[in-house]
Order: sequence, then C-alpha cells, then structure tokens
Amino acid sequence: MPKKPAGQESTLDAYDRAILRIVQRDNKTPQRTIAEQVNLSAAAVQRRIAAMEQGGVIAGNVALVDPQAVAATITALVEVQLENERAAMVDRAKALFRDTPEVQQCYYVTGGVSFVLVIVAPDMPAYERLTRRLFAENDSVRSYRTLIALDRVKAGAGIVIP
Repeated sequence: MPKKPAGQESTLDAYDRAILRIVQRDNKTPQRTIAEQVNLSAAAVQRRIAAMEQGGVIAGNVALVDPQAVAATITALVEVQLENERAAMVDRAKALFRDTPEVQQCYYVTGGVSFVLVIVAPDMPAYERLTRRLFAENDSVRSYRTLIALDRVKAGAGIVIP
C-alpha cells in the first residue's frame, strides 16, 4: 500500500475523518447510511473511500475473528532481541515475521528489544514448534521472551481520529 512519507501533512478533511470514524466501527456500513450521517451524497462517500484506499489511508478491510471460535487458544506476546540491528538482519526478520501467518501483529521497537510480536496458535505444542522455527533455530535471534495472555480484554485496530 502506498504510504505518505513521515511528517507529510495530512490532506484529510472533516468529511474524510467522519467517514473514517464510521468505517472503523463497521466497514460494512452502507455508503448511503454513511452519507446520511456525514451530510454528503452516497457517490461522494464512495469517491472519498476509494481515494482513501488508493492513498493508503485505509490500508485494508478485515474481519476481527474471535480466536476461541476457531480453536486458536494461545495468544502470546513475544519480545525478540536480534543479535544486532544491522539493516540486513532487521529486514530479514521483518520479512520472516510478516510472512508468518501466526504472527498477528509485529512491531519493530526501541527499548532493549528489537521486535514485539502478537502470535496466535491453536495450542502449546503448535506454539512451541513455531518458536523453535522463528527464534530458537534462528541465528539472527539473540533471545526471546514470551508472555501468554490469560484473557483477551480488548482487541481491535481502530485509530482515534481527531
């Protein structure tokens, strides 16, 4: 998806922001309903949504699935420290984590670790196999620490839009 360079001024106006607030809550809201709520025509809402998708403001449309409903009972937060922070090693790690379906979220971070991952697995044996492949047998990984979630208190991807 195209992304704006860091620091580039946003071109979103009040209508775009109002539309984003609505589609973040429920992206299946009919465009005519959105149009009524933001005082635009349905065609204008459709054009604005298409422009925000094209511009990378709307990065995707997904369904939030309850892991328990699909027997994904282990949610782990994993801190990963790489052997070093050289660009090539970081890029390889990013690609590996991005291409691993069990990695639900991945953040390259500061503060003593290199990455923080959110991983979902069906059970502990599957999680152990995954950690062996991603971390224990990976020469780029210095260490990793796992925190197992006891309860999913909140899950979402919404951004507060001023």
